[in-house]
Amino acid sequence: MSDLHKMNTPIFWAEGHPGELKRESWQIEVTGLCQMPQSLSWQQLKKFPKTIVDARLTSVTRWSVRGNWGGVQLANILEAVKADSTVKYLRFWSVGKIYDTSMPISVAKQEKSLLAYEFNGQYLQEDYGGPVRVFCPYLWGYKSAKSVVKIELLNHYIPGFWEKRGYSDSGKIEAGVMRDINNGGKIRTIPAGEVKEFLDE
Repeated sequence: MSDLHKMNTPIFWAEGHPGELKRESWQIEVTGLCQMPQSLSWQQLKKFPKTIVDARLTSVTRWSVRGNWGGVQLANILEAVKADSTVKYLRFWSVGKIYDTSMPISVAKQEKSLLAYEFNGQYLQEDYGGPVRVFCPYLWGYKSAKSVVKIELLNHYIPGFWEKRGYSDSGKIEAGVMRDINNGGKIRTIPAGEVKEFLDE
């Protein structure tokens, strides 16, 4: 059982759980405004330098879980495909291409923004967006698309699955109360922005 399961981290798929996914045959298409569009296999992703960040995934439904997320920096993906200088947004598609969301390239290039495939050294399971998901601790979790199969590099913003349903386009984390999954779901208070500490500590 994974650490995420052991901590009773909520499982939620807006478009329905995808079931078992095959890690070894996973492909992520990177397309749009770049000189070298390509489809990255699982094996190719694993050849990129692995970055591990100690950070929190924070849901708009008011829970937050901390751990060591491992994967490839989105900045490295942008470099590999030679992203154009005109790129302003990255649009991510989940398996099945029902769920999508976008984030500014300025956020995607930050050091903790990953294509993540590990949590605490364990491969991510499908329940939590495996084999490969976006991990972006700077924004609400709906911007961290699960089981990513496509990344589009765009010069304009396109609202995604939840944004079309009223969620904020920016995805900026707002101050308020939060369930700390690492502490048994204890209710804590957070400031705005990336959750690095709680105000009631």
